[in-house]
Amino acid sequence: MLKFVKASLAALVLGATAFSGLAQDSKLKGEIKIDGSSTVYLISEAMATHFKKLHPGVNITVGISGTGGGFKKFAAGETDISDASRPIKDKEAEDCKKNGIEFTELQIAWDGLAVIIHKENTWATKLTVEQLKKIWSPDTKPEKWSDVDPSWPDLKIDLYGAGPDSGTFDYFTEAINGKEKVIRKDYKPSEDDNNTINGVLRNKGAMGFLGLAYYEGHKDKLGIVAVAPKGSTEYVLPTAETVLSKKYTPLGRPLFIYVKHASLKREEVREFARFYLRRGDIVGEAKYVPMSALQQLQQQKKLDSTLKTIN
Repeated sequence: MLKFVKASLAALVLGATAFSGLAQDSKLKGEIKIDGSSTVYLISEAMATHFKKLHPGVNITVGISGTGGGFKKFAAGETDISDASRPIKDKEAEDCKKNGIEFTELQIAWDGLAVIIHKENTWATKLTVEQLKKIWSPDTKPEKWSDVDPSWPDLKIDLYGAGPDSGTFDYFTEAINGKEKVIRKDYKPSEDDNNTINGVLRNKGAMGFLGLAYYEGHKDKLGIVAVAPKGSTEYVLPTAETVLSKKYTPLGRPLFIYVKHASLKREEVREFARFYLRRGDIVGEAKYVPMSALQQLQQQKKLDSTLKTIN
């Protein structure tokens, strides 16, 4: 388990304290539909599991369509909550507006994108953003590791990562290649991060990118890359501390849920959203980085403000 910085620990204390005041309400019933980011899925699924222990009459389904795919369902009115590993785009927000879908964006955690390599890869454990761009850009497309650095092995590069419907894909391509969705066409995309992990495990010359939590679950079998941002010679590994302190740039990012206002009028959705923002400890259990106590409180106030306007 990752070691959390003091701010994160404060968030856990806040969440645990708030949770201790909850009373079990076995009479609460209903259905909550969630879909979207495969990254946020791990948190939402954990939240749903804990919430249903308190409220067994509430049925919660959590899908994985990717951030973009989730917003399509959200705009079509198919879901109550959309998991997102990036902010909603203007076009997606406009689609919601056209269909009369009003919503509130709530940050629920922090995450770092991990660049993973095979355990036996000893030459690419420290990379600059410029080197990552050389590997992943459609303009360069090196075929072998020696094409990136002549001192590296004459071994074929095999690339894996998130698919185009994923917020992870959008974030990585913009952070590394300078523009969303710009990437070499010969990498192997998947909306399932387990496919990225398995691809890297099988091939000594492989590299992939995914959410930090997925790496954490397999770190005994995988290697990870320390990244130096542009203009820096300091290589930083993604950890709870480096993500929350924003030292892990440009691959540290906030994670969100988007909650439909019409759904918040239902008690089960309203209580689940409140529960979600209280339980920073569950974010930690899912191996993501909890927000600081102040950040957590700000999001709770944002939800409370929304509830006052719609009720």
